[in-house]
Amino acid sequence: MIGFNIARAAAVAAGLAKARWATLRRQIIQVPARIAATGRRLVLHLPTHWPWAHAWRALHARATSPPQPVTP
Repeated sequence: MIGFNIARAAAVAAGLAKARWATLRRQIIQVPARIAATGRRLVLHLPTHWPWAHAWRALHARATSPPQPVTP
């Protein structure tokens, strides 16, 4: 159940809020990428013409950015 909730939260952050579970697995979870280590950094190499790269980058940007301030 926790994995499902995390996947749904990731879908909302990637802009795929109405996507079904199979779509989430195909577009977000099963990423055809490789990780390379250069100069004490990890670099994620995504495919060149991957159709869901924009959604995945949006998810990564939201996950690694500071939280948005809450206005009352």
